Amino acid sequence: MKKLQKAGITCICLSLLAALFPQPAAEAADYKFNMSYIYFGNVSDYTRLVDNTQNSLDEVAPNYFALKSDGSLVLTSAVSTAFVEDMHRRGIDVVPYLSNDWSRSAGRAALRSREKLALSLAEAVEAYGLDGVNIDIENLTAADRADYVDFVRLLRSLLPAGKKLAVAVAANPWGLDTGWQGSYDYAGLSEYCDYLLIMAYNEHYSGGPAGPVSSLSFIEKSIQYALGLVPGDKIVVGLPFYGRIWSDSGGHPEGHGVGNAAIAQYINRYGGAVRLDPVSKSACASITIRPGDKKPVIGGRALAEGTYTIWYENEQSIKAKLSLIAKYNLKGTGSWCLGQETLRTWDYYKLWLNNCTFADIETSWAKEYILEAYLKGYFYGYSPDRFLPEAPLTRAQAAVVLVRKLGLNPSYDTAYSFDDCIGSWAQPYIETARRYGIVNGVGGNLYDPDRPVTREEIAVMVKNALPMQTTGSAGRFTDVSPVSNPWSYGAIAALAAGGVLAGYPDGTYQPSAPLTRAQMAVLLYKMPSAQVFSGDVPLYVQV
Repeated sequence: MKKLQKAGITCICLSLLAALFPQPAAEAADYKFNMSYIYFGNVSDYTRLVDNTQNSLDEVAPNYFALKSDGSLVLTSAVSTAFVEDMHRRGIDVVPYLSNDWSRSAGRAALRSREKLALSLAEAVEAYGLDGVNIDIENLTAADRADYVDFVRLLRSLLPAGKKLAVAVAANPWGLDTGWQGSYDYAGLSEYCDYLLIMAYNEHYSGGPAGPVSSLSFIEKSIQYALGLVPGDKIVVGLPFYGRIWSDSGGHPEGHGVGNAAIAQYINRYGGAVRLDPVSKSACASITIRPGDKKPVIGGRALAEGTYTIWYENEQSIKAKLSLIAKYNLKGTGSWCLGQETLRTWDYYKLWLNNCTFADIETSWAKEYILEAYLKGYFYGYSPDRFLPEAPLTRAQAAVVLVRKLGLNPSYDTAYSFDDCIGSWAQPYIETARRYGIVNGVGGNLYDPDRPVTREEIAVMVKNALPMQTTGSAGRFTDVSPVSNPWSYGAIAALAAGGVLAGYPDGTYQPSAPLTRAQMAVLLYKMPSAQVFSGDVPLYVQV
């Protein structure tokens, strides 16, 4: 469901829709971009690492490209056409990164021979069916700025049309034009690349004093600096999936990097105390290794007995940082690196990246559908953190979401008023839905707006919203028949045949059961996908 492909309806049906419903339908959901680097682990595990992300990734950057000391390209042993094909089947782009491993001499040699290097990269992209290149040359200086931009310009000119070019740049919250931060001409580089990835980590580093790897203010000031030079739709914020550990008594380790998943294990094993630092919005843990405890090995050495401080990223801190993407309307996020995160990260990551903060859908079976409906403006929650996916959908809510789905402009119309809806929050939606023949009352000019809508009622409403008729049978459902469900059987049959409605594993449809809000989100997604309608005769809809 990564790329939410929508099957088309026949031209005649589209024309009728345009005539009946003049307001344009909602466009495809505007998801924020998300990529991750792949560095650690066996090549055979790469696909598994991606599959752990719950359809959260648009792009991966594996460690396929490196530099020789003379600046020429070398392909690493990680290169795998099978992995590239696996990713393409999942709708994920593969844009490997080129690293100089912090070697200034190799980086400068690469820029001196940039014509040859750019050609080699373009040829590798073509040969292995890659989707582009991510340039990650670090530890240069301001003296290399112009050459760096020219290298990126050359590479852009040589890459086949449609291939991506990204550049990883140092976070620069101080606005420095010296040091390695000074080697990146943000504006010049962005002219030729699809996006700049701000490496918003290593605020505190190995060998330095203890502190957060990526504080909120560090990231936010880095974003603000970048926005002064680059449009927001070309800015990707790189977040760390790791932390650093320091010995409280000095000595080993002095800020060695440790993945978030391993840190969670240490905290659990050694009874660590965790707090969210109120200033940095980063997680900080303290662990104590006692006599008799199993000693973890970090940086090739076992830790001694004593106390240790770990600065890292947990759910609270990652969510706080993801919120910056919507605040500054940026392209999206990246992460270093895949496999270091806890699996729980992917329950919420895509939601929060897209400013959808419903905590009660993070593990819902319908999460992807709810997110799409939310981004398209069909559904809103009961509060910023509550969607209530398993709560019944009311008849008022059903009218509202169908009117939004069809792109209709809700308006008051006394000719279509229900007596029990006057003054209701949903009144203009219900009257609009009635005017277009989507909903009917329950008798006596009443609509009963607050009652849960049943599964057969929603079938009729959805069928009314699709201006076409379909022959079909609901015989697949053991509890639906023309005799027992005379007024809803045709709608259930048509939508079941079109793949819009589905029943339960036991073969029932449960027509009188209430429809949940999660189930409605799925219906909204499936409504435009009724491919079986091709060739059907448009149905007259009374307006």
